[in-house]
Amino acid sequence: MTKDVIALTPRMPDPVSVLGSLLAGGPDRLVGTQGQDAVIQLCDSEGRPLVSVEAPQLVQVAGEAERLLGATAPSVPFWWTEARATTGVQEAERLAGTFAGRLVSLLGGSAWPQEAARSLAVVPADGVSVAPAPAAAQPAVDVLTDKVAVVIQDRPVVAMTAWLSDAFRAAAEAGLGLQIVSPAGTTLSPAVRNSLPGWPSRWVVQDERDGYYDGLTGAVLRWQEGMFATTSGAQEGDPRTPVAATYQEAATDTGERQLALTFRTVRAADERLVLGGALEAVWRELTGEDPAGWGTAEPANLPWSPRRLTDVAFERSPDPTWAVVVGSPGRPGLATVRISRTKAGVEEEVTLAFGYGVDEEPPLAALPGVAEVLATRHRLQSMLVQLRKARRDLAVPPRFEGPGVPVAFVLGSEEVRAIGGDRARRTPLAEPAVPLGPAARPALYYPLAGDPSDLSGWRDFELLMHHLKEA
Repeated sequence: MTKDVIALTPRMPDPVSVLGSLLAGGPDRLVGTQGQDAVIQLCDSEGRPLVSVEAPQLVQVAGEAERLLGATAPSVPFWWTEARATTGVQEAERLAGTFAGRLVSLLGGSAWPQEAARSLAVVPADGVSVAPAPAAAQPAVDVLTDKVAVVIQDRPVVAMTAWLSDAFRAAAEAGLGLQIVSPAGTTLSPAVRNSLPGWPSRWVVQDERDGYYDGLTGAVLRWQEGMFATTSGAQEGDPRTPVAATYQEAATDTGERQLALTFRTVRAADERLVLGGALEAVWRELTGEDPAGWGTAEPANLPWSPRRLTDVAFERSPDPTWAVVVGSPGRPGLATVRISRTKAGVEEEVTLAFGYGVDEEPPLAALPGVAEVLATRHRLQSMLVQLRKARRDLAVPPRFEGPGVPVAFVLGSEEVRAIGGDRARRTPLAEPAVPLGPAARPALYYPLAGDPSDLSGWRDFELLMHHLKEA
């Protein structure tokens, strides 16, 4: 039985249904709550949690169950209810399955997975202690040491769920790294990859040949001194670090591509400010449609609404707001947005990618127009555009994928002015910079290589950065 079980139901799981389904595991279980009653736990006679159930989410965005679970969900809107069994406790895993099955029998819909999932070995327990608050209060944390919090995710896609987001936050507050362990065949959501902090945090993949390896770098790992680390004698980033054979296996070039944009805007903080407009404008220019949905975790459960995003960010201010934004199933697109209040105003940092199949051409010709919209209407500071050979569905596999190649770099008008217009225009690149917006205060668009088979684009990009930073 998998450690995560999810019920997808057309009707809302009311408290009576949830409690009745939990107690279907036996009347000798005890029910408690955590996280301001947002999590219900089924405990044994000594009060140890066996199954934790997150508050049900109403999902109003089509395609999220298919994207994250490979499952067919009821028509939107539907309810997504997650139950997580305590790792390594067979009874807990059975109880989680019983809970989800009972909930579906009462409310209709379906449960994921339909059958028992692949087994996942328990993380070695040397150096492990009972998890104190705050990390132990998070249902997603399976193992806690004095260096890292370890989360085991046995599901098709490791997504930025509410539980995993809480684990990220708790680990950061405790000064710990976060290590996510998954079985072979699992992929990573771009939302998790974009949020994963540096060492000692990492994505750990189980492997038949090498035991464990880092899903993003391929480095062979071992459990040592209370965390997953590179094999003894190797240092982080050392080129002599052993690389897993599975990671190195060449993937066939299917012709699929991803167009990736990373940009930052800053706006004055006033009552007329509406956030998300820059992202929406880019989405429309490149796809002809608005984003489909957004949320503060995955699945993205809310229909796209810049006004509602603004309200959430305002309520959380001065703390930053993180959000994930997704496209329609027919046009894979995913963005992460970080909104923060700074001395300069309200900043939005956006990392966005669209996927294209072998018969689909990335809209490279539209990029200058995208840049001009951002520069003239949304106070763009900078933007980097890359093209890479990668999956259309945007999922991150635990295998080597070639790096993206820079297509273009854009500087906002204020940044051009700060550098000096003449120096910003006269670069050592073969192609001249393209002015955007008013002639008196232009932004500048720098065309680069754009061929994902030609890494020389990075040489040109580094040359440009060195030239601009000398100002």
